[in-house]
Amino acid sequence: MKQGMPEQEYRKLVRSIGWLGVYLLGAVSTLFLGLFIFMNQKPTPSITAPTTPTQTAALSIAERIAQSGDAQLQDGYAFFVHTDETLGPQQENPTRRITGNGLKCSSCHLNEGTQPFGLPLNGVSQRFPQYRGREDKVGTLAERVNGCFTRSMNGKALDTIQYEMKAIISYIDWLDVNQAGTEAQKVKGLKPIELPNRAVDLTHGKDVYDRACALCHQGNGLGLKNPGAISYTYPPLWGPDAYNNGAGMSRVITAAQFIKNNMPFGINYENPILTDEEAYDVAGYINQQTRPQKPNLEQDFPNLVKKPVS
Repeated sequence: MKQGMPEQEYRKLVRSIGWLGVYLLGAVSTLFLGLFIFMNQKPTPSITAPTTPTQTAALSIAERIAQSGDAQLQDGYAFFVHTDETLGPQQENPTRRITGNGLKCSSCHLNEGTQPFGLPLNGVSQRFPQYRGREDKVGTLAERVNGCFTRSMNGKALDTIQYEMKAIISYIDWLDVNQAGTEAQKVKGLKPIELPNRAVDLTHGKDVYDRACALCHQGNGLGLKNPGAISYTYPPLWGPDAYNNGAGMSRVITAAQFIKNNMPFGINYENPILTDEEAYDVAGYINQQTRPQKPNLEQDFPNLVKKPVS
């Protein structure tokens, strides 16, 4: 017994200390038992619901292609939306530089080639082989792609059986299947406009350009590069990095139809900002600027009866 403490109080203190020890021992045992169970239990497998057609449709084109597991399709998509970096001047391997300017396939074929009246590619595979007056013969889809490479992108033609060509066509074929039933699938090419019965007014065209185009494409028409100065955020409309004078966009009527229903960037044919006359004049203003010249342009339209008004 502790000196100075009555025996009864001393025994009570001993019992209290004993019970406290029991409680502490129980708590520690419980803690170690729980830890042992946690460390040795088998993980519960995660369960992912299968992707439904509705969920698939909600994915972006880039996401759907990334999930496809098709390497050629994935490369074709990359060639299409990053042409200048994968097949153009920004390509690190000089032997793979096919295009000669800063444009991408998607610079003209908007929204990854799916925008209604933005030169959509949905359904294009089904329209080839196709007669074209420019060559005065029936041509293949691969030949048509090469027309873009040598004209709109001011480069050289791909071998029609090489991998890059097959990959690009695989993306166009994919659009045919996976965009079936969409609005872009139901339209093709460009939406006609009412052309004024007069020559282009270049002064008015410049006014329209300064007001509606220069913010993105810059006052000098040379486009706006991204912060890394590698690719263009907004492509050049003239100058050394623009389409050459053999491109379809170098025709005033073609450019006017494209501009009216797609520009300024962000609008579409349902909410145009420019009038038909404004689109016509600004197209003429853009196309009278200096741009690359296509060699052998005089060979186009050997049968002049087939040449459209431009």
